[in-house]
Amino acid sequence: MGEGAEKITFPVVAERAGVNPTTLYRRWDSVHALLEEVAVAALTRDGESAPDTGSLQQDLTEWAQVIARDITRPHRARYLRAMVSARTEIVASCPVTEKRREQASEVVSRARERGEKTPSVPQILDHVIAPLYHHVVFALPVDREYTRRLVRDVLAMAE
Repeated sequence: MGEGAEKITFPVVAERAGVNPTTLYRRWDSVHALLEEVAVAALTRDGESAPDTGSLQQDLTEWAQVIARDITRPHRARYLRAMVSARTEIVASCPVTEKRREQASEVVSRARERGEKTPSVPQILDHVIAPLYHHVVFALPVDREYTRRLVRDVLAMAE
């Protein structure tokens, strides 16, 4: 929105969307709730599942690269930064994180069914997914080699 996260209000959003603010108030109880729903829509895709290549390393690498390509697009990166700066308190859960947890669980489950050693879902989130978002939020470089390194590092944790 360009005005700073602290200026994101229902009237501002309604004006930009061309709707009456009461439309927003009826659906969301706060701007934070609205932003959370938009975040999930903007930063994940409905029905999106992690790749299934037959190899844990390849699945994680492709998945990390898909996420990296998506969140490094300029409008996605700006949105992600705005969403993070709009947060004023610690939250119990984050819908984007929950979506990524579901996807990581899919990858781990398939790999275990194939008999592969796997890192845990929290390890994948903490050592592959979180660094990608961290790099984007702080405008640090993200490239294919970086995603490959994150995957190699987390695979070294496999049990």
